[in-house]
Amino acid sequence: MKERIYEHEEIKSLKDMINNTRKRFGYRPAFKFKSKNDGTMRTIKYTEFLDDVDALGTQFIKLELKNKRIAVISENRYEWCVAYLATVCGTGTVVPLDRALPEKEIRNLIERSEVEAIVYSEKYEDIMQKLIKEDNENCKIKHYISMDKEEKDGEVLSQRELIKEGRKLLQNDDKRFVNAEINPDVMQIMLFTSGTTSTSKAVSLCHKNICANLMDIASVIEITDEDTFLSFLPLHHTFESTVGFLYPIYKGASIAYCDGIRHIQENLKEYKISVMISVPILFENMYKKVIKGIENQGKMEDVKKGIRISNFLLKFNIDIKKKIFKDIHKKFGGKLRLFVSGAAAIDKEVEKGFNDLGIATYAGYGLTECSPVVATENDKYKKYGSVGRVLPSAKVMIDDKDENGIGEILVKAPFVMLEYYNNEEATREAIVDDWYHTGDLGYLDRKGYLFITGRKKSVIVLKNGKNVFPEEIETLIGKLDGVKESIVYGLPSKNDKNDLTLCAKIVYDKEIISSILNTEEEQKIKEYITNYIREINKTMPAYKCISVNNVIITDEELIKTTTLKVKRHEEIKKILTVN
Repeated sequence: MKERIYEHEEIKSLKDMINNTRKRFGYRPAFKFKSKNDGTMRTIKYTEFLDDVDALGTQFIKLELKNKRIAVISENRYEWCVAYLATVCGTGTVVPLDRALPEKEIRNLIERSEVEAIVYSEKYEDIMQKLIKEDNENCKIKHYISMDKEEKDGEVLSQRELIKEGRKLLQNDDKRFVNAEINPDVMQIMLFTSGTTSTSKAVSLCHKNICANLMDIASVIEITDEDTFLSFLPLHHTFESTVGFLYPIYKGASIAYCDGIRHIQENLKEYKISVMISVPILFENMYKKVIKGIENQGKMEDVKKGIRISNFLLKFNIDIKKKIFKDIHKKFGGKLRLFVSGAAAIDKEVEKGFNDLGIATYAGYGLTECSPVVATENDKYKKYGSVGRVLPSAKVMIDDKDENGIGEILVKAPFVMLEYYNNEEATREAIVDDWYHTGDLGYLDRKGYLFITGRKKSVIVLKNGKNVFPEEIETLIGKLDGVKESIVYGLPSKNDKNDLTLCAKIVYDKEIISSILNTEEEQKIKEYITNYIREINKTMPAYKCISVNNVIITDEELIKTTTLKVKRHEEIKKILTVN
């Protein structure tokens, strides 16, 4: 069950990682992106990238930031990655901040993390100027560093200029950063969980945590220096940071930056992307568009026949999927081979659908507190509906099981966080006898596959003692053509205030649903969706049925995090306020 499948380099720190990458892949392209000035394609090799890291880290130390905290906030870009590694590989502790937070929350996290420097893009210039001018004793920032300014501007330093100055120091044999010793067991990455600043926790991670996770991932998922990743999810999020940024660097692969959700297909083609990690909602919407296109061309029966033939030949280790479905692959650039889905459960029909078309799709499971990956599928271990098997260095235990074997998922692994920074009470609650209590519910089957059923806090407990997992019903609702997303929740019953009625808010895609129904008439759309809810109810035990009188149907998107996860409690609060 915990067999290591692929060889990988042993690393004790991220400094080990970049040193190994320089030796093995220095000549390979590390980053591909469009120039901000003229839109031309630019490629940066690993030697140039890691030279920039060394130069900036050297200058950080000259600025007296050794063993200090440095925040980074921007859109996904090359400079973010340089700043991150220049901090953790010899300077101090990096604090990636959520780029989508409002000003008040950014300020709050800056104060809570006690950073003494911040590297930022021009989007945050106004916020930084306000901080510079204010007399705020809670803000400890001494150095404001712009990713976009060419040279120092008032109190704002230029990242580019710092790199140039750092190169001069290196030429004069300043080895303070290059030769810096790394303690792999102390906090050097501080990540904030999603939520408002009052409820978000600061997760303390060390090099040992991240490196253990990287080595585990490398042992079960094959990536080579020939691969190119499309970076789409925000880099401050640990899934993108570990799997979409550090992992390709560890393996010598290339990273290309997405121009936005509307440009994904275009970017897949122009960058010749082979690997993409993202969240289920994105893959599910992509799959719906693929199927819709096949149906519009009247080729669905041909595709089904091709799937039957190719799946039969796979039994004899003959894979002709890329050949049979070459027209579909061309739409994705012709190089795409792997999707990795995390952060929530992916619809198993979507996962199977992409696999059938020749794009390997793996479901995974993880948490910020686990650096983040706990379990994943791969080509050898795959079971639709599961999140694969637990990573080699980890143990998972299901606590307080119900009659169906479902209970809270506990994790013990070298990649589990050190603590919640400055929050002893939360740390004691989360880590008990070295077992991290995830707050997620699930079960392990006899073959060791992990299944996630929902969040402990999201479970709807009815008066009869039955538990309803809203995620299960939301998955069914999402199967209806034209439905974008949904949330299922419980409200006190009108007949019995001690019991709950199951309600739902369903978001539809106006463009897709109007093409299906040949109308934008709101009443027709509501009838279409409500009738589907009735059909779902027929397949459910009575206690899982949604009250059709308590279904909100809208084209207004749900409140989500920057990784497109629904903020369940905030959305329900909004529903109750409006209604």
